[in-house]
Amino acid sequence: MRTKTRKKNKINVVTLGCSKNVYDSEVLMGQLRANQKEVVHEEEGNVVVINTCGFIANAKEESVNTILEYVNRKEQGEVDKVFVTGCLSERYKPDLEKEIPNVDQYFGTSDLPNLLKALGADYKHELIGERLTTTPKNYAYLKIAEGCDRPCSFCAIPLMRGKHKSKPIEELVTEAEKLAADGVKELILIAQDLTYYGLDLYKKRNLAELLQSLAKVDGIEWIRLHYAFPTGFPMDVLEVMKAEPKICNYIDIPLQHIADPILKSMRRGTTKAKTTQLLKDFRSAVPEMAIRTTLIVGYPGETEEDYETLKEWVSEMRFERLGCFTYSHEENTHAFTLEDNVPEEVKQERANEIMEVQSQISWELNQEKIGKTFRCIIDRKEGSHFVGRTEFDSPDVDNEVLIDATKHYVKIGEFVDVEITDASDFDLYGEPTL
Repeated sequence: MRTKTRKKNKINVVTLGCSKNVYDSEVLMGQLRANQKEVVHEEEGNVVVINTCGFIANAKEESVNTILEYVNRKEQGEVDKVFVTGCLSERYKPDLEKEIPNVDQYFGTSDLPNLLKALGADYKHELIGERLTTTPKNYAYLKIAEGCDRPCSFCAIPLMRGKHKSKPIEELVTEAEKLAADGVKELILIAQDLTYYGLDLYKKRNLAELLQSLAKVDGIEWIRLHYAFPTGFPMDVLEVMKAEPKICNYIDIPLQHIADPILKSMRRGTTKAKTTQLLKDFRSAVPEMAIRTTLIVGYPGETEEDYETLKEWVSEMRFERLGCFTYSHEENTHAFTLEDNVPEEVKQERANEIMEVQSQISWELNQEKIGKTFRCIIDRKEGSHFVGRTEFDSPDVDNEVLIDATKHYVKIGEFVDVEITDASDFDLYGEPTL
């Protein structure tokens, strides 16, 4: 039998899923620390908070397995309490309570005050921008809005995150100033949809004005845009990107597909012609821009012809960065009413083929960088290399610049000019220019 412990609680926050979840965990940890609670991220603690993802099948499986792992550790007496929050418990709370009853409590995505209460803490409204960041010191995510109003047929995010809600510019500037004071040099702007920013608060798409305000924050040197929806993209953002050196020449714009019948069924509100024109406008306004996109293959009804259209288009557009995922059939989405009729092995085959095409494009584009010098931020040291990134690369998903640590020394968290000496499909090799 387990003996009751008198030791002080140490709260371990475990984060699964996307950068939005990383941000939410950091806010939770900041609140706990302000309540004088001992809090760690993915280390040992006797109280565990699991921030789950419920986006697609693989993510749900990982979340459930993590919950089961900690419930098992609770039964073994290794941890005292297990709390679950985030998207999975927002979406499936009744099912989870029934299937895994040994969790102390489940919370949704907007339940932070109640979660804090369960952890013996009070929600402090005055803590705008106070977070305990878990990323390397030099960059941090800045969530500029929550939720999404888009009707995409395949996506469960509105079920888990609710309607789009922008944060006021002043609040975001305050948050950026606090991050800069802590040594953050790069802000990665995230939301379910950056394109929509400001419509609810300012009655207009206001991303450009937000960027101009953030660019004035001392200490912030790079501002990067993630997750911009293509339909209704505010083109004045490109003017700010061109004029303001702090805005990285980079955009993450998930396009999902390009064949018109699939775009229509996905409810994307655009066409192949409009999307292609938008990308041409991007390239014409900011020629040096790196465009990252993500695609879905195997959507219900995707024919061989639809897939070939997509594959040819990827070859033609030559994206600097691209990820490809297989379609996941999600209940309560509009697409769930359609027959998931592309076999799993065909989905996987198509995703692999797209990534092979992209791999060749990436290799060719990287070869063009040999002999050129780029300003890089150094994120970490790994084995015998320092690992950095150019302004065209986001952490975890894009290319990295590797510097031989046996020959050169560079400071982690600092900017350094690096001459590229060699390149592979997804990595650059270089030497610092002194």
